[in-house]
Order: sequence, then C-alpha cells, then structure tokens
Amino acid sequence: MIVVENLHKSFGEAEILKGISTSFEKGKTNLIIGQSGSGKTVFLKCLLGLFTYEEGTISYDGKIFSQLTEGQKRDLRAEIGMVFQGSALFDSMTIVENVMFPLRMFTKMSKSEMEDRADFVLKRVNLPDAHHKMPSEASGGMQKRVAIARAIVNNPKYLFCDEPNSGLDPKTAIVIDNLIQEITDEYQIITVINSHDMNSVMEIGEKIVFLKNGLKAWEGSNKTIFKTDNEIVTDFVYSSNLFKKVRKMYLEENE
Repeated sequence: MIVVENLHKSFGEAEILKGISTSFEKGKTNLIIGQSGSGKTVFLKCLLGLFTYEEGTISYDGKIFSQLTEGQKRDLRAEIGMVFQGSALFDSMTIVENVMFPLRMFTKMSKSEMEDRADFVLKRVNLPDAHHKMPSEASGGMQKRVAIARAIVNNPKYLFCDEPNSGLDPKTAIVIDNLIQEITDEYQIITVINSHDMNSVMEIGEKIVFLKNGLKAWEGSNKTIFKTDNEIVTDFVYSSNLFKKVRKMYLEENE
C-alpha cells in the first residue's frame, strides 16, 4: 500500500499541495482527478520522488521514502513502472529495444533473458508481432501499449500512469483502460493514474481522489461518485449535459 499523510508542497510562496492524506491499495486502479491547476501533476511527481516536499510523508509498503538512503531509493525506483503522457518512447530504438530498456537499467539479465521477457510482455499487451517496428511506424494506441509493456517488463510493484488516454480516440482509450485494469488485477500492482478522462473515471475508477486547489475535496469510487452530493465533484464530473443525464438516470433507477 502507498500511504500519503499530510503532504505539503510549495514553489516559492505558491502553496500547491495543502495537506493531502490518502492511500492507494494493490490490485486496484486508483485515479487522481481534478481540473487544471488542482495540483494533481505535482502530487503524482511527489509520489514518484521527482519532487521533494516541505511537510508530510509518503510510504511504500511501510518504507517512508524521505528516510531511505540513495541506494534504497534506487531499489525502490526499480520496483516502479511509469506510463508517460506522450508514451515517451525512444525514436531511435525498435519497439522491443524500448521495452527492454528498464531491464538494461535495473537488472543483470542476459540478452536472451531480456528478449524473452520483452516478448512475454509484448504478447501480454496484444502486440506479438511488433518487435522490430520503430515507434514512428506504430499508431497512437500501439505506442501506448508499448509504453505499458515497458512499464511492466520489470515486474513492478507500483505502476504510475500520467494521462494514459491523452490523444487517443474513445474506442482506443477504452482498450487502454481495460488493459491497465486487467494488468493491475492480474499482477496485483498498486496502480495510480492521473486522468482527466471521465470515461476512465466511470469505467475503471475503483478508487478516485478528487483534488481542488491543492486539497483533497472528495474520495470515493466510480460507484459512489454517482451518489455524492458534493457540489464541487458533481460540477466537475457532470459538467456536460450527457453526464448529467447519465447521473440522473442512475439515481432514478436506484431510488
């Protein structure tokens, strides 16, 4: 479990995170949502250890990150997989070379062992024949699946995704959502997703943390979000007429 307690983060005089406390369990898709400027990107970077913070703690399965030695931090980072917003694949590497990159960085596997592991995860994300393609030859959806394969190739305990559906059409976004949820459940990973996609919230939001102006304004799930009377949440999540109608239908059916 990742446990966050009273997290504060500022840049100069601007306080971005104002005492956030929450937790993320393994085997669940945990979503962080909020409008631009809410602090969700800063929060994610604090979780990843990319930003230091003035107050509070973040612990990974009981290990408080700020108290770890540099060697212990490196070991922890080897247990983290990351799916970047733009996939962040290396243009000069083939798809299989991109997937093997974390193995080269964090393991002492032989080349054949790395190739076998990369082959396994590429098949797991339904890309069995893409090994020797270049990223430029892959569609946006394929690139996202390669990024997921790279993120899980080192058997991570923790998986972080920053806007994994950014730039994808709705049908492909659903495929990526389902893939992330399947992998999270199958390997019992602690998955944390930064998202603005309300379809993702409704489909795979097993836990949702809603940030507003650097504060945790609401916490729940895709089941309880329909029922909440928190106006800050409903104004954000149900801002479109379509979602307002969906929520109204749900409430009427469950009265």
